[in-house]
Amino acid sequence: MTAKSLTSSSKPAAHRAPTPSPSPIHSPIYSMTGFARLSGRVSDNLGFTLSLKSVNHRFLDPHLRMPPGTESLEMRVRRYLKDNLIRGHLEFTLTLDRGTERGARYNSSIVSAYLDAFRDAAAEHHLDQQPDLNAILRLPGVFATESFSMKEDWEALEAAVVGQLDPLIAALNAMRAQEGSSLAAELSRCLHQLSGLVDQVASLRDSMQNAYFERLSQRVAALLSGAGTASGVPMERERILQEVALLVERSDVAEEIARLRAHIEHFHLLLAAGGEIGKKADFLLQEMNREANTLLSKTSGIAGNAADITTLGLGMKAEIEKAREQVQNLE
Repeated sequence: MTAKSLTSSSKPAAHRAPTPSPSPIHSPIYSMTGFARLSGRVSDNLGFTLSLKSVNHRFLDPHLRMPPGTESLEMRVRRYLKDNLIRGHLEFTLTLDRGTERGARYNSSIVSAYLDAFRDAAAEHHLDQQPDLNAILRLPGVFATESFSMKEDWEALEAAVVGQLDPLIAALNAMRAQEGSSLAAELSRCLHQLSGLVDQVASLRDSMQNAYFERLSQRVAALLSGAGTASGVPMERERILQEVALLVERSDVAEEIARLRAHIEHFHLLLAAGGEIGKKADFLLQEMNREANTLLSKTSGIAGNAADITTLGLGMKAEIEKAREQVQNLE
């Protein structure tokens, strides 16, 4: 058996699968990073600002910051966010502009109650101290918060805020889609680099296999010439060469090359289809990384072009890691 016969009788060479040409994205690819802000007015004396920030997260994680007295509105907003967004850590903020009524509202009855309590405590403990006005003004309830006591104000505010939720989400998604397009372009570049590395490994595969076979054959020949039948057990040359061929076949990276190309093609199709591809893309990259690790383990310690293949395999892992960093921010 020769190196040539081994190569032809083992696994077929992994022919390069054609990389699909880029096609129009059917659905937007959304990043989980975005920000939007909108403002509105209920009346001359009451306005509001809505802001919504999104960053990457494994699940949908909404956090709302709203003024006291808006609890029922908060429930509506939270439900709306869950119905219209899929993943991401969300920070929704509602701030109010009270117009000419802006500013702290002094609550004299609360202050009087604090002063009475101070005097009673001083008298009870025989203390000769005067109240500290600065300290009292910092106590809870001294200044009124922005809550709603007028039904008209509340109903108008709730209707106005709910009416701005659709435009707010649209503005957020516009930024997320723009960022998602940039991420998709970067992922396409990573796939192009990865595909080139796989092609280089494929071009070195046959010469590596032949060199490995020749190396093992020479070692076997040296053993046979020195061993003879001294042990009393004849050493069958053909049997040993078959075992050598099996070892070489097990070191073949044809299957890893084929699977890497299939995963790259699948990834291109995901990018072309668009939509919610984050988790699928991450899974594909995990599979690619597994194939790259297997390729490296098979070529470890093999002569010939194995060192070059090892360098290429490490390059694959670097590109896969770059892609995984980008994918973590995809919806």
